[in-house]
Amino acid sequence: MESVTEEFPFGNETLVFKVYGKVFALTNIETFTSMNLKCDPEYAVELREKFDFVLPGYHMNKKHWNTVLLNGSQDDSFYKKQIIDSYNLVLKGVPISKRKS
Repeated sequence: MESVTEEFPFGNETLVFKVYGKVFALTNIETFTSMNLKCDPEYAVELREKFDFVLPGYHMNKKHWNTVLLNGSQDDSFYKKQIIDSYNLVLKGVPISKRKS
């Protein structure tokens, strides 16, 4: 993953991952019980209907964000896919001119 930064803009507990300055993931590093991840709106609804550990994004735009509970109900590949999908979705919105600088 290119140009990823980690920041704490909301206090010492909330770790925010950004790509080219745009948020693609958030988690509480004190509890690490969930992650907020950007998601295609239709896929977000599909995931919420299929899995009880995928919820509308907490404190986020519920159309575009999911909160994924990290309760061990899925193997790591599920979580990694959601993180990569979130990263790619946000990266797609970054202008190419900004990505090359």
